[in-house]
Amino acid sequence: MINIKRNKQFAASVIFLMLIIGVSCKVSVPSDLTKESLIPKPVSVTSNGDYFNLQKGAVVYVQGGNEEIKKTGQYLAGQLKPATGLNMEVKETSKVPDAGNIFLTLDAGFTAGGNEGYELSITKEIVKITASAPEGLFRGVQTLRQLLPVTAATTETKPIKMATGVITDYPVYSYRGAMLDVARHFFGVDDVKRFIDLMSAYKMNVLHLHLSDDQGWRIEIKSWPNLTIHGGSTQVGGGNGGFYTQEQYSDIVKYAREHFVTVIPEIDMPGHTNAALASYPELNCNGKATELYTGTKVGFSTLCTSKEITYKFIDDVVRELASLTPGPYIHIGGDESHATKIEDYIPFINRVQDIVLKHGKKVIGWDEIALTTLRPEATAQHWANVKNAKLAVGQGAKILMSPATKAYVDMKYDSTTILGLHWAAYIEVDSAYNWDPAKLVPGIGKDNILGVEAALWSETVTKMADIEYLVFPRLPGYAEIGWTPSESRSWDEYKVRLAKHGERFKAMGINFYKSPRVPWETTVN
Repeated sequence: MINIKRNKQFAASVIFLMLIIGVSCKVSVPSDLTKESLIPKPVSVTSNGDYFNLQKGAVVYVQGGNEEIKKTGQYLAGQLKPATGLNMEVKETSKVPDAGNIFLTLDAGFTAGGNEGYELSITKEIVKITASAPEGLFRGVQTLRQLLPVTAATTETKPIKMATGVITDYPVYSYRGAMLDVARHFFGVDDVKRFIDLMSAYKMNVLHLHLSDDQGWRIEIKSWPNLTIHGGSTQVGGGNGGFYTQEQYSDIVKYAREHFVTVIPEIDMPGHTNAALASYPELNCNGKATELYTGTKVGFSTLCTSKEITYKFIDDVVRELASLTPGPYIHIGGDESHATKIEDYIPFINRVQDIVLKHGKKVIGWDEIALTTLRPEATAQHWANVKNAKLAVGQGAKILMSPATKAYVDMKYDSTTILGLHWAAYIEVDSAYNWDPAKLVPGIGKDNILGVEAALWSETVTKMADIEYLVFPRLPGYAEIGWTPSESRSWDEYKVRLAKHGERFKAMGINFYKSPRVPWETTVN
């Protein structure tokens, strides 16, 4: 009897201890902010092992008196709804709000990273994003979005836990861009806005619009209306083309600015100009209009560089574009002008640069423009010729890195990919990520580089789903190359973070390529 009693007491003690251990384990399991799969990888993340509970009734508070901050707060609240199920109000305040809320505020004393730097502080009591400028707050909001669920899978009443700690973050390059070719195939305003949504979610800040080429002219120029009436009427393959009215273009620019994205318009010249040559015969040396072109071969067209009407045309186009574009740059193309003699090409590009400067903008052009005398603050976009890039640096110009073998997202992933081309390379997701702009070209270091840009040429893409398939999942990698110091990046670590974004891509409705080189979560199929 005594043994039985002792055994019962022992068993009860064991059960009691197990319960205590179980409860204590639940209570003591710490959070770890450093383990979150953030892209781009932040500069600094520290964790203090606790949680903030975001729950019903929480408010997005913003520092009062600044309309840009208020709009960013409204943007955040809109993004939080599908992720949390919470309908959060946005309110202005002049002080730190009560516990349980989110707070966006400016602090002139926060100097890390310039306008784009931010600090995201998460305590048990409050989530606070601090920056020196509204742009930094917007970048911090993108990080906060990635700390929340992909979609609201539970009811509003269940708190959403966020690991506590501090993220201090800022970019390594000020220019982190993506180019969208709307000339070979035209994409409407809604598609461009969708593109802005996707790139800005990963802290990219420049949209380069390739607005003219042999196959189509896509921006209304009121002083030369036939550019769009005739030159914008078709596209690759012969389908109906299209163009942006100046009002539509301004709407795109406004939408981009609300996402702290700068639009850079490109008018390619003197080559890639058949749409213009077909629209106005006087731009041809023989005075005869060319036929509209719907193919994909390049290098056959050129503006007549010896005619004064050509420069009147360019001046009008640049004048109208500059008035519509608040950003600092006009892109003048300059690539693959095989039909233009070099003795004509050089004075032409020199004169075009002066026209751009006259209208208050800085010049960007493909790396061939380095064959000319580059004007102050000109930028050469390196895509193919290393010698040209070095020539540009030798003239004191900055380089925008878009190497075709690494950053042309119209290149196929592999030989089985249906969309895309492969003249430069097959670019799988690891190849797209595994390069350092400051080490790619000997003699061109970080101080010579303005930034990085992923370019999507549209010979083979006809709809938004095609764009998404070629851009994702490569684009987050380019965003990280432009944002995160190279010494903090490695493919083996990045691919694990990228894998966890597969569910985010699905929630965002992105038609992405499920690369076999990424260990996607099992639900990605």
